[in-house]
Amino acid sequence: MADKPVRADKAASVAELTEKFRGSQATLLTEYRGLSVKQLTELRRALGRDTTYAVTKNTLAKRAATGAGLDVPAELFTGPTALAFVSGDPVEAAKGLREFAKAHPLLVIKGGVFEGKAMSAAEVTRLADLESREVLLAKLAGAMKANLSKAAALFQAPLTQAVRTVAALQDKLEQSA
Repeated sequence: MADKPVRADKAASVAELTEKFRGSQATLLTEYRGLSVKQLTELRRALGRDTTYAVTKNTLAKRAATGAGLDVPAELFTGPTALAFVSGDPVEAAKGLREFAKAHPLLVIKGGVFEGKAMSAAEVTRLADLESREVLLAKLAGAMKANLSKAAALFQAPLTQAVRTVAALQDKLEQSA
C-alpha cells in the first residue's frame, strides 16, 4: 500500500513536467553539480520571470519529454539535471545561462529543445550569440522604414518632375500669350 502514493506523486510530477515541456518556447538542460542553493537561487533570478528553472530526476524528465512528443537524446539525461523551461525569449534565457556558467563554471549546459528539435550544447551557445527578439524586430522595423522612405521618395520624384514640367509649360504659354 505504501507504494501507491509514491507512484501517484511520480505520475503527477511527470504530468506537470510534460505540461511545462509543451508550454515552453524552449527547454534548456543543465548540470548543476556543485552549485549551492544560494547560487541556484541567483541563477533563477538571473534567468528572469519568463524562465522556470527546476531540478528534476532524469527518469521523470525523460518520461515527460516523451509524453510531450519530444525526441531528446538520452545522453542529455545523465548526471544531475535541471531544466530551464523558457516561456519568453529563448535567446535571452540562453544568454542568461551562458553568462552564469562563465561566472560559475560548475554549471554545465548540456543541450536543449527548441521548436520541438533537440539542440546540442554548442547550438545553445550559438542561440545565446544571437541578438534578442526585440533587437532583431527593431532592426527589421528600421530597415523597413528606410526602404519605405526610399520608395516614397522614388514615387514622389516623377510627380515632382511632372509638376515642374506642367509649371514650365504654363509659364511658357503665359509668356507667349
